[in-house]
Amino acid sequence: MAQPSPTPQASQARQDPATDLASAKKVLELAQAGMAALSVNLGAPFIACLDIFAGISGRVIVSGVGKSGHVGRKIAATLASTGTPAFFVHAGEASHGDMGMIAPGDAVLAISNSGEAAELRDLIAYTRRFGISLIAITSRADSSLGQGADVILLLPPVPEACPLGLAPTTSTTMTLALGDAIAVALLERRGFTADEFKVFHPGGKLGRQLFKVDDLMHKGDELPLVARDTKMSEVVLVMTRKTFGVAGVVDGGQLVGIVTDGDLRRHIGQGDLFAMNAADVMTAKPKTITRSMLAAEALRRMNEAKITSAFVVEDGAAVGILRMHDILRSGAV
Repeated sequence: MAQPSPTPQASQARQDPATDLASAKKVLELAQAGMAALSVNLGAPFIACLDIFAGISGRVIVSGVGKSGHVGRKIAATLASTGTPAFFVHAGEASHGDMGMIAPGDAVLAISNSGEAAELRDLIAYTRRFGISLIAITSRADSSLGQGADVILLLPPVPEACPLGLAPTTSTTMTLALGDAIAVALLERRGFTADEFKVFHPGGKLGRQLFKVDDLMHKGDELPLVARDTKMSEVVLVMTRKTFGVAGVVDGGQLVGIVTDGDLRRHIGQGDLFAMNAADVMTAKPKTITRSMLAAEALRRMNEAKITSAFVVEDGAAVGILRMHDILRSGAV
């Protein structure tokens, strides 16, 4: 029985490592050259693109086919996650019903290196018919896409890294970077905040990194608070019952001190501890944090102060307490 012929990959001998590295470096060097040329050429069309995207009442619809489509999906996802409502519509599917996903008030970002992708023709015609803004990312201003677009973001003429000059490599890298530039510029225009970013990233490491003290702190009846004149026998009971190992001392609603296990040990040999009041034992002006502080920042301050828990204050009043363990368990760092 005849055996199948080996695949080209299997029949090739291992290349010289120096040749492999030279090939890889060429790819990176061309990508670098493309990025530099792209940066130099940014100008009025880029600003016009931002103006359109910032001014629409609808969404940014990103479209493309092949490798441009894959890059387009990423651009749409980046826009959506940074405050610009966006989604991807495949140009081929648009001709078969998905055009209904694009409405007046939207803007279309169409991607095609050649500008002649046949699947884009119906999409171009649709935007022209209904007065929908069309922004093109292409390397040819005189292409069908370039001529039909309201704004052209022109890719500079940098060779593809593929030795055949065919596989999209340098061009897709430039397109991806251009999409990131659009998303970040729009983010900064809008003053997009970390709080808004967290809304769009509730899961995963990014979401956890944006936890604030207010998200993790204990509050209400959980707070171990006592008055200045509370007997130490009662203070110890509060510290034990609330399980934080500390008690906050308040006066007129203001946090004025804290009693810790260390304070107990320091005073236990100075007479009858249980005859003393909280004010006699407390450490005045304790280290505190605020509810709007990022959890990672709160952890840094606790480490610097060498404490394992801290009261959260607002206008001088204790509104919560946060343990180092709460931050570590949340995965915020």
